[in-house]
Amino acid sequence: MYRLLIADDEMIELKILRRTLEENLGDQCVVFEAENGREALEIYEREKIQIAILDIEMPGITGIDAAAAIRAADKECCIIFLTAFDEFSYAKGAISVRALDYLLKPFDEQELLLVLEEAMRQIDEREWRKKQWERMELEEGREAREDIENARTSKVTEEIYAYIRKNYQKDLSMQDVARVMNYSEAYFSRLFKQNFGKNFTAYLTEYRVNEAKKLLTQPTIKVKEVGKAVGYSDSNYFTKVFKRITGQSPTEYRNRTYQQKD
Repeated sequence: MYRLLIADDEMIELKILRRTLEENLGDQCVVFEAENGREALEIYEREKIQIAILDIEMPGITGIDAAAAIRAADKECCIIFLTAFDEFSYAKGAISVRALDYLLKPFDEQELLLVLEEAMRQIDEREWRKKQWERMELEEGREAREDIENARTSKVTEEIYAYIRKNYQKDLSMQDVARVMNYSEAYFSRLFKQNFGKNFTAYLTEYRVNEAKKLLTQPTIKVKEVGKAVGYSDSNYFTKVFKRITGQSPTEYRNRTYQQKD
């Protein structure tokens, strides 16, 4: 069970938030309530809170102050801010304590649950890594830790590459692949760039263009058909993308390829 703290000096909003959480996540979370920042810090320390949803404007110790104290003690606690005020200073404060998200009141239930889903995924990921590191520390030491991390990264990379290779001809988006891989969009975006050295759209575009180059060496296939074969239903758009990547139109590329053969 995830240990989740909600803090708000408005009792009605606190109750609404608690009801929303218990109705949707009651079997996954233990929810603790605080009516101000001081009480929030006390509960955080006593209950080893993993996720803290804090109202920013609270009397005495504000949500920002409470979050700063939590972050100083724990770099891994997932902090989420709720506020009725869309002010830059608040957003800046949220960034300074590395908050997971910054949501405006009245909160959108779907948006809040998505953020909490990401928080729980991060906690699970950290717990998994912690257990792996502990096991490796006992069994094999530092070298084993590096090997298992590299193997995991390699496996994920291979799975992503295999999916793109199989589906690049379709109308494919980063959101589609993230969903198939069971990752949040934000996490998948970071993971993809880390493993492939560029963002998903840039990688997919280059992959399609490289496949198009192969097809363009076959004189029986029309340029328009090449575009469709690599995922571009609009031949004009395909030409524009191809030229942006290679500096040549598909026809120019084909003609130059033939000249080089001669």
